[in-house]
Amino acid sequence: MKPETNTLRIEFRQLLALMALGLFGCSAPKKVTFPESVDTNDKIISYQMKKTYEIEKMDVWVSNEFDAARVNGLEQINDSTIALSIEPENLPINKSPYFAFRTWAKESKTVYFRFTYPKGFKHRYNPKINKDGAWQIVDSVNLIKEDSITTLKIAVGQEPLLVAAQEINSTAHVRNWYQDQIVGTNNFVRLKSAGNSGLGRNLPVLDIYNGDAKGKDIIVLLTRQHPPEVTGYFAFQSFLKTIVAKTDLSTAFLNKYRVLAFPILNPDGVDLGHWRHNSHGVDTNRDWSLYKQPEVRNVVSFITKTAKKDRGRIVLGLDFHSTYEDVFYTNKKRKGTTLPNFVEDWFALLEQKIPGYKVNEAAGNSTKPVSKGWFLYGKNATGITYEIGDETPKDRIQEIGTNSANAMMELLLKASEK
Repeated sequence: MKPETNTLRIEFRQLLALMALGLFGCSAPKKVTFPESVDTNDKIISYQMKKTYEIEKMDVWVSNEFDAARVNGLEQINDSTIALSIEPENLPINKSPYFAFRTWAKESKTVYFRFTYPKGFKHRYNPKINKDGAWQIVDSVNLIKEDSITTLKIAVGQEPLLVAAQEINSTAHVRNWYQDQIVGTNNFVRLKSAGNSGLGRNLPVLDIYNGDAKGKDIIVLLTRQHPPEVTGYFAFQSFLKTIVAKTDLSTAFLNKYRVLAFPILNPDGVDLGHWRHNSHGVDTNRDWSLYKQPEVRNVVSFITKTAKKDRGRIVLGLDFHSTYEDVFYTNKKRKGTTLPNFVEDWFALLEQKIPGYKVNEAAGNSTKPVSKGWFLYGKNATGITYEIGDETPKDRIQEIGTNSANAMMELLLKASEK
């Protein structure tokens, strides 16, 4: 065989492999047009230096050498005060400074940690402390606020304390949770991958249904686009646990419907301790139009290909986030969509299930390329951003998450019977 002929055959096989992997434009997900565009091209980020800082004159140590940590530097102010420098991954960025560090001392002592942020930013999150595996919110008397400066007063000893803006749920924590609590012995939960993040981390997806997938309407659940927004993730956990609870309601629901649940859409940002963006310096929840970021591109491709393969119709998308208060962001356009009456009926039923609870709804069609707009403009489906307050208590989050899941299943079952 001539060498050039062999080369041609190798190149032809490589061409076939590329086609099989869908690396040509014909397999790319269809772009969705929004009224207002956002630049989601890659941006430069600043990596924090990972190290354990020793404050020799105090015999105190501070470390950011773990996933989801955030401390960019420190300075001793006096014999009891340490100024922590907390900086974002890049600018511009929203005003939600995130921090996380471990600290310990040679001997027990009181230490004051002063949070310092770049100009234009101020303290947002009430610090949480983890000792012996349990998280506790710092008592307000130990959080000193003077003008624009916030200082945390804590007792530091030989046993390391974990201090963070929000409870840490790294990719490892998330993986352990869904493997133990959701996949476990539930043979109707199929653990799959939508691909990888910019730094090669897995984008897991839980494909959930009973029986045959063919023709089942699809509900999509998303969370952790923004790393610090763990209260929304907690609601996602309660919501999903209710769907797989094997109750009569959940069993009947999964006989009729299919759920695609994505428990961590921005694993790089989470493990890098970012305030908001992914490893390419971009807010993934502004990329649901052109899909320039691998996380959104891979998730959208997975959803679209799955629906097409099994002839499933995407009817509902819920994206779990956190903000200053509990709020549901909805689209005003509902007539002619897959579930035109779902929003009103869902909120009314949720208020019935929780005595005294009043849904806080903020309605407005998405102008920027966010996920709830993608469901509306791209799939003619109901899209909702499900926001939980930064400081909403865990038992309240669980109550809302559980009851909203049950209300959704009841309504969609009724809809399937018509």
